[in-house]
Amino acid sequence: MIRGALAAIGMVSAQPLWAVCADDKVTIAGEWGQAHFTVDVADSPQERAQGLMFVEQMPMLSGMLFVYEAPQRVSFWMKNTLIPLDMLFASPRGEVLAIHESAVPGDTTPIPGGDGIQMVLEINGGMASRLGVGVGDVLQHPSFGADAILPCGENTSG
Repeated sequence: MIRGALAAIGMVSAQPLWAVCADDKVTIAGEWGQAHFTVDVADSPQERAQGLMFVEQMPMLSGMLFVYEAPQRVSFWMKNTLIPLDMLFASPRGEVLAIHESAVPGDTTPIPGGDGIQMVLEINGGMASRLGVGVGDVLQHPSFGADAILPCGENTSG
């Protein structure tokens, strides 16, 4: 029932994963289906430090993908962040290793993602739960490279 409702508003899709593989798109896939997000990529220290600070609202299927040069231990906080966020912490192959749901705006308490994290996807707070996203689901984006669980194929625009 919920999957049908999400599909009706375009959040869950049956189209091939490679069809939306691009630098400004992230696909999340799991047993529940898949969802496509338009993202800004933060892949420099300056962009990662800024993140989504001072953003007053974000469209429902949008987010920010934080890309690190190598797998590492990461920790986030919500200083100067005005909207609640879900954080999906992913391995170099795109597997979601940890999820922090509905981080509290302005909270400076560290939010650890764990070891071996290379990408972090921030989306609107509560979205991961509404979709049914869980640990073990997979992210797809050109930054994950050829070893990704869901690599971007030759037919991509990314």
